[in-house]
Amino acid sequence: NTVEVATGVLKEIERINRDIPQLHIIPIIDTSDYIQRSITNVGTTILYGGVLAVFVLLLFLRIIISTAIIAVTIPISMVATFALMYFNGFTLNLMTLGGLALGIGMLVDNAIVVLENIYRLRESGQDPESAAVKGSQEVMAAVIASTLTTLVVFLPLIFVRGMSGIMFKQLAYVVSFSLACSLAVALTLLPMLASRVRTPVIVEKKNGTAQGGKIFHITGRFFAWLENEYKNFLRFALNHRILILGTAFLALLGSLLLIPLVGVELMPATDESEVRVYAEMAVGTRLDLVDRSFQKIEAIVKREVPEIKNTVAYIGGSSWRARGSNTGEMRIALKPVKERTRSSDEIAAALRKKLIFMPGVKIRTRAGQGLFLLRIGTGGGEKVQVEVRGHDLETSDALARRVEEIIGNVDGITDTRMSRETGTPEELIVVDRQKAADMRLTVSKIANMLQTVLSGTSAGNYREGGNEYRIRVKIAGAEKKDLRDILDLPITNAEGERVVLRNMVEVRPRRGPVLIERKDQERVVYVTANISGRDMGSILADIREGLQSVPVPRDFNILFGGDYEEQQKSFRELLMSFVLALVLVYMVLASLYESLRYPFVVMFSVPLAAIGVILMLFLTDTTFNVQSYIGCIMLGGIVVNNAILLVDHINLLRRRDGLPVQEAIIEAGRRRLRPIMMTATTTILAMTPLAIGIGEGGEAQAPMARAIIGGLLSSSLITLVVVPSVYALFERKKLKAETSAVVEQADRQSQKSLDEVPT
Repeated sequence: NTVEVATGVLKEIERINRDIPQLHIIPIIDTSDYIQRSITNVGTTILYGGVLAVFVLLLFLRIIISTAIIAVTIPISMVATFALMYFNGFTLNLMTLGGLALGIGMLVDNAIVVLENIYRLRESGQDPESAAVKGSQEVMAAVIASTLTTLVVFLPLIFVRGMSGIMFKQLAYVVSFSLACSLAVALTLLPMLASRVRTPVIVEKKNGTAQGGKIFHITGRFFAWLENEYKNFLRFALNHRILILGTAFLALLGSLLLIPLVGVELMPATDESEVRVYAEMAVGTRLDLVDRSFQKIEAIVKREVPEIKNTVAYIGGSSWRARGSNTGEMRIALKPVKERTRSSDEIAAALRKKLIFMPGVKIRTRAGQGLFLLRIGTGGGEKVQVEVRGHDLETSDALARRVEEIIGNVDGITDTRMSRETGTPEELIVVDRQKAADMRLTVSKIANMLQTVLSGTSAGNYREGGNEYRIRVKIAGAEKKDLRDILDLPITNAEGERVVLRNMVEVRPRRGPVLIERKDQERVVYVTANISGRDMGSILADIREGLQSVPVPRDFNILFGGDYEEQQKSFRELLMSFVLALVLVYMVLASLYESLRYPFVVMFSVPLAAIGVILMLFLTDTTFNVQSYIGCIMLGGIVVNNAILLVDHINLLRRRDGLPVQEAIIEAGRRRLRPIMMTATTTILAMTPLAIGIGEGGEAQAPMARAIIGGLLSSSLITLVVVPSVYALFERKKLKAETSAVVEQADRQSQKSLDEVPT
């Protein structure tokens, strides 16, 4: 646990500073500070979300005691979830707290449906006990099914591998368990509390004033007007089903056309209060010259970035990757987000403009992305990474330089870099095979002799006291000797004669690579770059188009790696999860309705959620990434909940009360309108603080919340009209039969009236 380790280290630093006053140790980079601030921010978001959810309940219910009964669900479910986290060894992190922040609005959904139905029966004159029993029984199947549909979408996430699985497994557990707890509370504790409320249900008086006061009267009139208008519109929709469904299809088609305008990337960029500066000079540059250049860089940084908390510089390569002495890195820790006006990206861009003109130094700057990159394991900080794979060094270098040139010309690209640095002086020793043969020597014997001289050859092992030591034979100080002295050494040929090495070899000076990297057992050159002002998906599309003009020799490949490679893996895994989630949702619905047809009516609301998701991502300038993908998977289980309640109540009215299809649809729509609006509004408003993404780490969870809010907005509004229309379309034969029966009855009635008229 990063925070625990960092806290322990900081305590030790304090103790050392106290015990040894001559020494003063200062922590420079502390990622636990960002984690703690982010977790505090998510905790505040949960609090704001809960307050907004309770406010919506009060607005709709207009009775404090009813609001309090439902609000009890939130703390009980959350406390039970903390118990699960404790026994499963989960920590309070961005994922677990983010799951609670996402689920806090959904925790009251079941309670809303149950309590609203109980109070509807009480308004019809039933006593509290019977209303509590019958009210909860009426909606029990629908509430269980709607919770199960939300839970089953998380089941595939538990089995997702790779980075997505690691990140979202705990989120899936937390949301699932909290919703299961809220279901248990809604079906047990809540009916009991509702049955104990003896105060009469507030009703409108004939004179137009309400016992609950002016606010109650105004809201009551508004809800009554809303129900009447909805009934009229629903009647119109049922009579013009093709028009309604055609309009919904056109809206879906129009939103799909916006997809190319929504950017794609792996993870949302986060402001982690850190900026990194990378400097690179010509290969072979002396360390003191690099140091002098870095002193100038540090002076410019100090002048241009007043938001600095502290800095640390590494010269001679980074601390974790082998590089030449001609490179260096500077990490700049910034003040917290609340204490500055510029983001880390803006500071990096401003520094790039100031440092780019330094003579003899190639500068790259970027905002620190340590936390997410440590989880992802993509290998580097740059967003764009192209791999040039092949054995021949010269060909791969030429290809990589061409790729770097193409990438550099793409709009939105900054700080291009080739990973293979060439320029290290080398002496290539070439054996003349003819001369070696004349001297009775083989190439392998000459090579083995050079290996023994320069790096040593194993000559057996030495054992002492149970320990074993390898014996390596080599010339002492060979790495410091002049090459001419080494070539003057004699070598014994097959006939036992001593031959001077110089007579059979040729020395060719050249410049070689500082480092040769390999991936999947192939030599590889990475061409990397940062991005600015554009999303990763559109930039990679432009790069791919430019690379089509590059002729690739045989046995060479040009591939995309880094974030793109990880994104493709994650998206494939999540797509499979999404499909599996929809299949599981269908199975739950088929079990509820005991029909293979009605689940299609309910699941018609799932594609309509895409309208809101795409529009929300487009309007908020949010990219489609792993977080928003998880939001879409969650939507697959959430958006069907309202349709489940509606279809279940239509079937109940037809089965129990014997209502005709159209009357059952209209009456069920009128009764379910308020709970559907309440559940959707509480979920949306509870997620709004998370979607705004304010504060430390807020950007990480925002895309998920925005996707869910957009999908809920569109699906809730469209579900109220489209799902009844689809239901009527599925039952069109019965609807026609009922309409014909009504017309025939009217004709018989009118004929009877005419017969009774005296002539």
